[in-house]
Amino acid sequence: MKRIMHIVQSSGGVERYILMLIKNMDLSKYENILVCSYDYNKKNYNGLVMAFEHVDMHREINFLKDYYACIKIRKLIKKYSPDVVYMHSSKAGAIGRLANIGLDNMSLYNPHGWSFNMDCGNFKRYIYRWIEKILSNFCTKIIAISEFEMKSALANNICNFNKIKVIFNGVDIEEYYQKNQLYHITKKDLGIPEEAYIFGTVGRLTKQKSPDVFINFAALIKKEIPNAYFILVGNGDQQAEIEEMIKTKKIADSVLITGWVDEPMQYIQLFDQAFLLSRWEGFGLVLAEYMLGRKPLVATNVNAIPDLIEDGKNGVLVSPDDPYAVYIAAMKIYKDEMYRKQLVKNGLECVKSRFDIRRVVKETVELL
Repeated sequence: MKRIMHIVQSSGGVERYILMLIKNMDLSKYENILVCSYDYNKKNYNGLVMAFEHVDMHREINFLKDYYACIKIRKLIKKYSPDVVYMHSSKAGAIGRLANIGLDNMSLYNPHGWSFNMDCGNFKRYIYRWIEKILSNFCTKIIAISEFEMKSALANNICNFNKIKVIFNGVDIEEYYQKNQLYHITKKDLGIPEEAYIFGTVGRLTKQKSPDVFINFAALIKKEIPNAYFILVGNGDQQAEIEEMIKTKKIADSVLITGWVDEPMQYIQLFDQAFLLSRWEGFGLVLAEYMLGRKPLVATNVNAIPDLIEDGKNGVLVSPDDPYAVYIAAMKIYKDEMYRKQLVKNGLECVKSRFDIRRVVKETVELL
């Protein structure tokens, strides 16, 4: 039996990826250990991992905290002696690769979106590029979750072609159909009028996911569709700012912010239209979830998103930071039933053929 240690700091879509990956591995052949930040809840991994270890890891660079995290992770690697160390996200990738130097195992790194592609200023991008370039020497293989991620790595000289492999992200289609009948959250449960037409988005309330653009769009379309209602599924460091924006736009009685939820699909099933308005994106797992949930979607034409969405076929692509473009796209979907149904049909076919988690597991274990 091979022992795999997953090291991760980021939550959100990264956690959903790890949960799906572990759940769908053959646990008679692979033994999993999770080393994670305090954003992770142990109960979600009962019966899935042989060990669960919290480490104080944070997204922001803090040399003292990062040093102590590195020391603790190195001790955990020595304690459990994994055959494979699999690091997820940039911070865990940096700390994990340093902690693993000189130890006898196979090491995989999946950035889940390169840090140097973030909207973070030229100096930070330069530093992040050099960190990734140097640390690429301290892992066996880099896994990119989209073609864009691989091309970006090669264009920035992070590694050579032989070092990186594309394994497209995926969703658990089988589990969705098993759970679909159990999704019982209703409009009434949430205090939403039964006649409401719901525009929804799933994602952290952070600069990357552009909740501000979603609220500006909401204010525009509310004038055209009086029964419009808006759901933001997630939490984040911009929540207070977004709540203030909602009050300023005078749409507070038509907006719900759910906070963090374990099962986003319970809310997605209520959406009439779904949105991902990211300013940058390594993959956009929620797009596959939208398509699986049969929702017409609007997304920004940035980074890896065009790897998933073909404009006008299985979704609509718009420019980032443009609430009016979002409004135009949403109105077309709202008014044109045939167009809407075709987007949904094509989206469902796309997710079933390209983004099943079982393919992700198969391609991952082939590396081990």
